[in-house]
Amino acid sequence: MIDLSWSHILIVLVVALVVVGPKDLPRLMHTLGRWMAKARAMADQFRRSFDEMSRQAELDELRAEIQALRNERPFAGIEQALHEPVMPPLETRHGDVPALAPPEPEPVDTASAQPILPSAEPPPT
Repeated sequence: MIDLSWSHILIVLVVALVVVGPKDLPRLMHTLGRWMAKARAMADQFRRSFDEMSRQAELDELRAEIQALRNERPFAGIEQALHEPVMPPLETRHGDVPALAPPEPEPVDTASAQPILPSAEPPPT
């Protein structure tokens, strides 16, 4: 940018006053102000259009990336695993297991049966 100090601006104003004259100086300043406003408006419009183009380019890149991710389907294997049953249906499970038979009674040993009550006879000595 142009580096102007206050002393430089004062010198330019004095030269403009001498060259243009005090009578036409306000009209010159008014015209110069309009041109500066137009130049700023054009610069702002250029900046806005440049920002819009860069934003649009970023959006296009993001759209392409999203489309690539949709086409890739990275979670397809997980999705398929989630839809598979965890356990087989009940009919299949019962067909593999043998039927349960009622429990058999325990065999009773009749040979070693002794009377629980003591006999009236005295024990042999």
